[in-house]
Amino acid sequence: MKLIDVALSLVVPGLVLVHLAVAPFTKVEESFNIQAAHDVMVYGTPTADVYQRLSGTYDHFTFPGAVPRTFIGPVLLAGIAQPVVALVGFDHAQFVVRAILGLFNAACLLVFAQSLRRAYSDAAARWYLLLQASQFHVMYYASRTLPNMFAFGLTTLAFSFLLPQPGRRKSILPRQRLAITMFVFAAVMFRSEVALLLGTSVLYLLLVPETSVELIMLPFAVAFAMALFISVPVDSYFWQTPVWPELWGFYYNAILGSSSAWGVSPWHYYFTSALPRLLVNPLAWAVLLPLALGHPAVGTAARRLAVPSLLFVAIYSLQPHKEARFIFYVVPPLTAAAALGANLVFNRRAKTVGASLLALALVASVALSFVASTAMLLISSLNYPGGEALAFLRHVVELEGAGAPAVVSAHADVLACMTGVTLFGSATGSAMPDAGAGGSTAPAGQSSANIVGGRAGAVTLTLDKTEDAAVLAQDDFWRRFDYVLVEDPAKVNGGDWEAIGVVQGYGGVEFVGGVDAKSETAASPGSSSSSKGPAAVGTGATVAQWKRRVTALTGGRWLGPRMVPRIYILRRLKDARRSRRIVDA
Repeated sequence: MKLIDVALSLVVPGLVLVHLAVAPFTKVEESFNIQAAHDVMVYGTPTADVYQRLSGTYDHFTFPGAVPRTFIGPVLLAGIAQPVVALVGFDHAQFVVRAILGLFNAACLLVFAQSLRRAYSDAAARWYLLLQASQFHVMYYASRTLPNMFAFGLTTLAFSFLLPQPGRRKSILPRQRLAITMFVFAAVMFRSEVALLLGTSVLYLLLVPETSVELIMLPFAVAFAMALFISVPVDSYFWQTPVWPELWGFYYNAILGSSSAWGVSPWHYYFTSALPRLLVNPLAWAVLLPLALGHPAVGTAARRLAVPSLLFVAIYSLQPHKEARFIFYVVPPLTAAAALGANLVFNRRAKTVGASLLALALVASVALSFVASTAMLLISSLNYPGGEALAFLRHVVELEGAGAPAVVSAHADVLACMTGVTLFGSATGSAMPDAGAGGSTAPAGQSSANIVGGRAGAVTLTLDKTEDAAVLAQDDFWRRFDYVLVEDPAKVNGGDWEAIGVVQGYGGVEFVGGVDAKSETAASPGSSSSSKGPAAVGTGATVAQWKRRVTALTGGRWLGPRMVPRIYILRRLKDARRSRRIVDA
């Protein structure tokens, strides 16, 4: 392998980790798996008094979600992460867990690229890696604990096994069986819609034809039985009831149509909006993919990659509720088909002036795609005010040190929990939390308390996530807490509270110009000269600093993100002297 191939191969896992480092917090869609990984790592898998111990500690008994989800992914992540966390400290546990998932998906993308190299050419694989790395969504979501991203690596491996291997005709059938196994495992364990992708891929193989029903039935049946044998016992143990989670999810979303409660989109949404955004590069969707599909030199190869995926998207478009993450699986093969078109364009660059201009546009589009993806990453990192608020609170609690109570309690509201608050995030020290000090006595409607261990003398932080409106309306409820992370401070009752900081979030793009720009910047939250409300903390303060620097250089002009208050960090007033010290710190 040449140096350029090694460098391009390193870019993919490198970018996955960069995206993780820039945006380390999670959203509500990732909540189940990240909380489950925390609980498996901290509380383990009891063999006696199982129901009492699981229901008293595990988060999913209090917050089960609309349908049961599988524990297979969280168990694997927790098991692999455990020795790494023991070395780096539990305060980095969430990063480690997400990094493991991200590197797994990156490795699967590299396996796919290597199969593409063997099937077609080094140049095709290089263009694939360039196009893939310049896309925002796959790099950003690769480490996110969405069920789709557990399935993503398996479907990517499946596509790699379906690529031809010149000179290895005897490997065709074994590789097809491996592909079917990967698809089946992904569908049975993680995302049921992958069954449709399996169907379109097998249909294409039957029509070409490259296989027969007789040859694929046995590997399908064996893989299905194996996946079911893993999923049902594991998940029935953690849910403490007989359950096959993906069957529940399929019935709830596809049969009952309950997913439509989260919104519906027109039938063409995936083709006119989601896929162009996923591929990022406009030439990939509008020029390179059609060119590859229609060109006699690479048309057969491009159709092998693209047709099953496009057919899957077309059929799946019949489902009213649509999200881009539901079709992440087709991004690698469609990008690979576009890479074949890119290789054609670049190889013909010297033939005509038009071909030279198209090749130049191709190179420029890849560079601009990297720029656009970087901008999307920076903007997306501003959408996790709950995670930032919890990180700031953790910093405050650590500053209190020996002068603080042995246990500091905090409540996080719905918005905070939806935008980054996790049980991992409340760790105040490097040691593993004390599993025996869990929240088995938490009242109904609350999460189990997250007891955080750490260095000698570290403060223990407990986190409450009550959502019951009737409970939240009681003054006595709020008197139990030392801190509150809340969207609306007016809803907090039961004593006197002081806002010690506010986390801002992305509120759109703004252009500031004119004679009043500098005064507006100075008065914005997070500015040192602002006297309106609490100081901004986290990325909001960083954006405010950059805004001041830019407007100082541009005569008061600014084009960038508009930051708005999202989560207030409130402290119950008990000791005015200590509160001033915390704010000053």
